[in-house]
Amino acid sequence: MSTTELNRGWKKQKSELIHKFAILTENDLIFEEGEKEEMFKKLRIRLGKTKEELKKIIAAF
Repeated sequence: MSTTELNRGWKKQKSELIHKFAILTENDLIFEEGEKEEMFKKLRIRLGKTKEELKKIIAAF
């Protein structure tokens, strides 16, 4: 899968996450190369979810 395809997929997931969880903002979902775990950590705290719960939520989109 190309970087463009990954970015397109992430943009769609971001939009759906923001729609489902109104507390989230674009800034909460900024994905930078090499910072995936840090972003997930922030999301877990923001949503009050465990790592496994967050993985399931993201995988559902």
